[in-house]
Amino acid sequence: MSDWSKPSIRALLKRSPGSVFPTGDNSTRPWLLRYRSSTVFITISVVTAVFVDIFLYAVIVPVFPFSLVDRVGISEDDVQWWMSILFSMEAIGLLTAAPIFGYLSDAVANRKRPIIGGMLMLSGATVMLCLAKGLPLLIVGRLLAGASAAVVWVVGLALLAETVEQKQIGQYMGYVGMANSVAALLAPLLGGIVYEKAGYYAVFGMGFGIIVIDLIFGFLLVEKKEARKWSRQQEPETETTPQTEKTSKSTSQQPTALTRTSTGTTHDTATRPGSEGSTPESTSAILNRNSKRSAAKRVPPFLILLRSRRMQAAFVANVMDAMVLTAFDVTLPLFVEDTFGWNALGSGLVFLALLSPSFIQPLYGMLIDRHGAKPAAVLGLLLCIPPFVCLKFITYSSLSQKILLCSLLFIIGLGAHLTLAATMTEFTNIASQKEERQPGSMGSGGAYAQSYSLFNMSWALGSLAGSYFAGGIRERGGWGTMGWAYAVLCAVVSIPTLLYCGGWIGDGGKRRQQRKLALDADSSTSASEASV
Repeated sequence: MSDWSKPSIRALLKRSPGSVFPTGDNSTRPWLLRYRSSTVFITISVVTAVFVDIFLYAVIVPVFPFSLVDRVGISEDDVQWWMSILFSMEAIGLLTAAPIFGYLSDAVANRKRPIIGGMLMLSGATVMLCLAKGLPLLIVGRLLAGASAAVVWVVGLALLAETVEQKQIGQYMGYVGMANSVAALLAPLLGGIVYEKAGYYAVFGMGFGIIVIDLIFGFLLVEKKEARKWSRQQEPETETTPQTEKTSKSTSQQPTALTRTSTGTTHDTATRPGSEGSTPESTSAILNRNSKRSAAKRVPPFLILLRSRRMQAAFVANVMDAMVLTAFDVTLPLFVEDTFGWNALGSGLVFLALLSPSFIQPLYGMLIDRHGAKPAAVLGLLLCIPPFVCLKFITYSSLSQKILLCSLLFIIGLGAHLTLAATMTEFTNIASQKEERQPGSMGSGGAYAQSYSLFNMSWALGSLAGSYFAGGIRERGGWGTMGWAYAVLCAVVSIPTLLYCGGWIGDGGKRRQQRKLALDADSSTSASEASV
């Protein structure tokens, strides 16, 4: 091997910053482009961003009941109220920022920069919460954390949806859901342990550490569409042969027609004598279709999606799912402290029962890809009803009562995470199918980000409602009344979910046939590729 072909430290040092962190000027090929733009690396980056966001949200769940009294000076009687307020502030930030960042993300070409901006916002929010010794700074920090979560979830999920194949979207959303739940599982546990052993600031030190890891992944990430630009630039010129020369000549001699697309760009389309492209009817059809696209573009994709009953059903189901999980964030630590006398460590450990079912969310996603979102979403809601009713039986401290509580929380976790996997997949499928049926109506960038902004708005509404609903009912009516109320809500929401989620219930046979044909086509394609 010659000296020129050997990698050297000097060569690496001569690389411009753009070789590691692409700046969009296409001056230098990014370092390790193949790996940084791979589906695996992009998935890991998005999953890491989601994990960090949820970890920093949940790490203070077992800490707040004690820090609000010790650091802020709130009386113990008012802790439940202020916990509900602080958790709702993050939901308000998410609800406000999600549609804004959804629109901006679909309007701009690059999704990497908003993700990094969201990470930096999350860092600032964490600093505020770490240093706060009064309610105003805590409230501002929670609002900023909600806004940063909107960036991570809206733009990150849109990037993932653009990266993976449509037939695998449920499986990959399962990985995101698993990261969400694993973070929510580990954060209260680690937060309680670290707070008990090392104190308040050590909890946030742990948070700053994972933020650094998140930023490294964010800076290294290269979107596939950016990587394709480099691939096109560096494609070797094909050798000219008599056959290729003949083909190019015959192609160049054919008349071309300029067709303007809905995005304003023009494409040369070769027309052949006798082809449909040369007839007046096809030209008028193209003009008519483009005029319809232009009219559709005047309607925001946000509203096009929200007018769908299928989207409305997924929206409501996701609101309910967020209400279920948020209910325990604001009530469970105080309930186990009052009933069992548990400290911050015990309050964190009890979340293991609720969130451990999240480890099988990728399996949920694969089943949803095969059988559709409707059965999973409805089954998840119905599965939550019996354990919510049975929460009223936990009234005193004993080993049997503790086992019963953990068992009920585990069943609720199974149902809630099954519904979550279904709704995440459903928001993706609705956006892609709208674009397939009405090409161009979602704009040049599609509507993945705006679809996920609706997902985050529904989650924020559920978190906001859950914080006040669960906390208020427990404070006024008790733990058992809260369980009954949630059981009724799950039953009510399961009705529109059954009717419209995944499509109108009357079209179930048609959808099953379409999925079967798609699976058969994929199987035959794989078999033919293997034989070749």
